[in-house]
Formats: sequence, C-alpha cells, structure tokens
Amino acid sequence: MRLVVQRVNNAQVSIENSVFSSIGVGLLVFLGVHSTDSKEDVAYLVQKVCALRIFGDENQRMNLSVQDIKAEILLVSQFTLYASTKKGNRPSFLASAPPTMAIPLYQLFISELEGYLGKEKIKTGVFGADMKIILENNGPVTICIDSKNKE
Repeated sequence: MRLVVQRVNNAQVSIENSVFSSIGVGLLVFLGVHSTDSKEDVAYLVQKVCALRIFGDENQRMNLSVQDIKAEILLVSQFTLYASTKKGNRPSFLASAPPTMAIPLYQLFISELEGYLGKEKIKTGVFGADMKIILENNGPVTICIDSKNKE
C-alpha cells in the first residue's frame, strides 16, 4: 500500500463540477492499493499517518502530528500510485489491486482513520470517480510512505 501525504492549508475534491468534500488545515492523503495488500498494511499506514510529525510546534519545528493539532484528513483513492513505466511510455497498472479487493481495504482505511481521529475529522473522495483535487500545499511538505518499506 502506498501513500502520498501532503500537509495542506486546505484541500477539496470535486466530482462533476460540484464540491464533494473539503478540509481546512490537515493532510491530503492519496492511497494506492497493491494487489498483495492486506489488513496489516492498513493498520500500519493508518497508525503511521496519524502519528506523522509534520506540523510545526511553537518553534516552527516539525514536531506535531495531525492528532496533536486536531486537524482533518482528506483521503483520496489513487490506483495510479502503482503505475509501472518500465516498458514504453504508457503506464501499466497491473500491480494495482482490482476494485473488488481495493474497495474493502479503502473502506477499512477510512474506518481505522475515524477510530484514531473521529468521524468528523475524516473526509474522502469517491472510489473510482473522476475527481478534481484543489489544494494549497503548506511548506510544501509531501511525504511518500509504502507499507512494504517498513525498515
């Protein structure tokens, strides 16, 4: 499972020219599910993203987590995080989990995040939808995390 985590001042997801969800200060998290992922990958990454200390403290040092500052998370599914460009110029997405596997893990990820931060702090896109994302990156701070690279 792969995450691209961006610290944002605000972010929103629009679907069919209508705002579906939005957050203020917090994290925009893009989630890619691999065909070999499981509940253990979800548990590892949810804990990691909730505890990730990338918000400034009183000395402007990155010492605080999304939990510490009681911020929001906007979670967006993105199968293209597993694109392979080894052959040719057209990406292959064979490593991405099929929807029958990815949707339950995506939903579990949402549920686990809500368990850590509270339901009101978690916003999402729509799995498989054509979404438009607008964000104001703060820093910019962008972190990539892969559940298969724990060490």
